[in-house]
Amino acid sequence: MKRLLLALLISVVGQPLFAQTTWIRAGGVVDVEAGSLLENQVIRIEGERIAAMGADLRIPAGADVIDLSDAIILPGLIEAHTHLALSTQERRDFGRFFITNVIETTGYRAIQGVTNARSLLEHGFTSIRDLGNSGNYGDLDLKHAIEHGWIPGPDMQTVGRIIAPFGGQFQLQPEHPELVAPEYLVADTRDEMRKAIHQNLHYGADLIKIVVDDFAYQYTEEDLAWAVDEITRAGTKLATHVTTYEGAKHAVRAGAASLEHAWELDDETLQMMVEKGTFLVGTDFPSYYAGYFAGYDDTLAQQLYDKRIARLRRAYEAGVKIAFGADVTDQKDGYTRGSLTISFISSFADAGITPEDLLRIMTINGAELMDWENDKGTVEVGKHADLIAVSSNPLENPDALLDVSFVMKRGAVYKQDGRFVWEVPAVIEATE
Repeated sequence: MKRLLLALLISVVGQPLFAQTTWIRAGGVVDVEAGSLLENQVIRIEGERIAAMGADLRIPAGADVIDLSDAIILPGLIEAHTHLALSTQERRDFGRFFITNVIETTGYRAIQGVTNARSLLEHGFTSIRDLGNSGNYGDLDLKHAIEHGWIPGPDMQTVGRIIAPFGGQFQLQPEHPELVAPEYLVADTRDEMRKAIHQNLHYGADLIKIVVDDFAYQYTEEDLAWAVDEITRAGTKLATHVTTYEGAKHAVRAGAASLEHAWELDDETLQMMVEKGTFLVGTDFPSYYAGYFAGYDDTLAQQLYDKRIARLRRAYEAGVKIAFGADVTDQKDGYTRGSLTISFISSFADAGITPEDLLRIMTINGAELMDWENDKGTVEVGKHADLIAVSSNPLENPDALLDVSFVMKRGAVYKQDGRFVWEVPAVIEATE
């Protein structure tokens, strides 16, 4: 009877009544804010949060200790632009997710998202922004399943269905205009935009995403400013999909929180982004991946890659806030979603970004963009115990991030000694 009562209480409050204490002995801890390594640290974790840290902490006899004295600890990584429930297949879709949308159900895509969520967590990403293309709110189902303990995955922010002018991002035919759904909520007037914003927020989206400029017709600066006001009053932010100089300018002037992709950025726009604190989530890809966007023509792929890297370098040198986002949407032979995503860090080195700043881009900056800086982004007393371990110092060699041997999220161990160790919990949190 006592055990049953305890289980019921746990399910109601969402966590154990008595927080578990865990100790970690670390060979080093990366201070990503200072860009330095703190050697021989001990971390005490109470429940979900870091309670104490230092070189002189004494571990009591009989304590639950995780020995990572031969490893380097750093905060969990943040992926600010992903699509868990979108997995195009090259041989079937040729990279066109319109086909995915037509032939795969939301349920099937959500099941794919379960695997993608686990894979990202396994490779060190403890927090993500899922930016849509999830069928009919598959991203919200994934988020809820992770929150309530049914599946392992990163902490998530979601956008629900992406808002866009007629067509979304698809070239439709007159006989089947309905095929834009469920990927997009079409909104060509402000009344339609308001309804789409309210619908997403009603179903539980954390932020709003709008496609600005994929067609010759696009939202004006005034349209976007109106949307930002509507979204801000609801207590959240606007992420904008932009691909042109004009679209980027409109989004920045309107007050968008982030530019996603933003392949075309001139110096004027970069300066505005610095002044307004607009984030660039550039979804930059490594050189080997450029062919995916260039029809697998080697010459065109190299030209495209050089252009993209030059733009990333200019944004970095201008002082624009940058958050890491890979925008992986396909299944690539030999890779999981997590291993493919982490491989995208090579583009930052090619753009001249230092290892210290790369770590900030993948931790502190992502946490700030998501308004989670009080809980995530650094290894610090009071914050969530979102910790990963690698074998060498990523401040000296960022490729250390390619091989994460330990993952903890909110004080729970998901990967240890290179093996995924998550188990279905004995008590599943009650769904609200």
